[in-house]
Parts: sequence; structure tokens; C-alpha cells
Amino acid sequence: MFYIGIDIGSTAAKVAIFENDIINSTFVIPTGWSSLETAKKIESILDDKGISKKNRKIIATGYGRVSVPYADKTVTEITCHGKGAAYIYDEDCTVVDIGGQDTKVITVEGGLITNFTMNDKCSAGTGRFIEIMANTLGVNIDELCKLATDGKDASISSMCTVFAESEVISLIGTGRKKEDIAFAIVDSIVSKVATICGKHSTAQNYFLTGGLCNCEYIVNSLSEKLGSQVKTKDSARFAGAIGAALLAKNLK
Repeated sequence: MFYIGIDIGSTAAKVAIFENDIINSTFVIPTGWSSLETAKKIESILDDKGISKKNRKIIATGYGRVSVPYADKTVTEITCHGKGAAYIYDEDCTVVDIGGQDTKVITVEGGLITNFTMNDKCSAGTGRFIEIMANTLGVNIDELCKLATDGKDASISSMCTVFAESEVISLIGTGRKKEDIAFAIVDSIVSKVATICGKHSTAQNYFLTGGLCNCEYIVNSLSEKLGSQVKTKDSARFAGAIGAALLAKNLK
């Protein structure tokens, strides 16, 4: 039997496939303009792998979870990310998930979620924020982080994406180096995330998940802001999907 977690975020859809008790495979595809179309593509990929209604259980999570009509159940991102992080990290931790539309901070103790905070009022402190700012500089997110490593002494004061973008344009107009502006952008988002983490005062182990988890500069910058080493793994991007797949094993 295959147990599958589908985590459809605003920018990317992550899938984790367990065959009985072992991870069989993971994959990611762009969400695109339609979560429903993305779900159809995922089902086609599953069909190609020989995974059908007869031999699978599926839980969907994430921004587009309601757009997976063939899922046996939908579960919130908080629950799935907590479950997935507990599986990946295997010790008490505070999970930091910087998503496209929101940022979630989840404290996991003894494999259970004991606290969570979610920033979903605006895009400041999210992947969408950094994507917009990168576009303003004419680079992608990886290039932005690379530039930021050589930047310094610049800041963005506004937490509103619209006003922050205006600040970036103003910095460009004054002739500031791209590296300095990139530094200011990353510092802004990391500071916002660190503020959210501050509501979890008992945190000791931080574990970064989401699409930015493989960005070394962001990991190091967040570690510096928190005064504690932020850990991550390659599988951390799939934390939500892995958690959903693990929960699928409990379906009747």
C-alpha cells in the first residue's frame, strides 16, 4: 500500500510517497495558476508510477488542499508540518516554515504540536515578499541571496510589501549597489521571521522548512538573529507532504 502526502503551496506542490513504512520517493512541481490543474498533473504522475485508487491512501494539505478531489482527506498545514518535522528531525524543535503566502512557526515537543504562530495578514516575512523584491532587482531568489552575501549597511524599514518595494526602487535610484539592496531585503524578511519566533520563548532547536530551506545565506542569517543555530535538511522542503503521508497511514 502507498501512503501519499500532497502539499500544494502557492508556488510549488510537494509530494511524498511512502510504500508501507518507507519513503519511496518525493517530487515537486510548480503550482502554476491553478491548484486543480496541478492536482491533475500529480495524479497523472502517480498513475505513471503504478499508484492507483486501489493501492493508495492520500491526504492533501497546503494552500490548495481543497483542490485535490481524489484525496481521501484534507489536513491543515500546521498539523502536517509538525508531524513531518518530528519525523525528519526526530527531536523536540521549533519548526520555521517560510511559505509563499504565510510563515508558520510551530513548536513540537514529544512529537506533538504544543504551540504555533502564523503570519498571514500580509506578505511581509514570506516567500512572496522576497520573490517580489528579487523581481524588482531583476534577479531570482538564489541570485538575490548570493548578492546579499557581499552586501552591508542598508535597510528596509517598511513591513508593507508595497512600501518596501518603493524603498527598494528608491535605493536603486540613489545608486546603491545591488549587493547592499539584496542584503537589506534578506535582512528585512529574516528580522520579521525572527520576531515571530520570539513568541516561542522556550525554543532551543530551530528547524527551517519550506522552499527557502536550502538557501545557506538565509539559514545563517536567521541563526544569527535568533542567537541559535537553525538546522535544516534536504528533505525539509517536503515536511508538510511527509507529515500528510504519515497521517494517511492512519486512514481506514
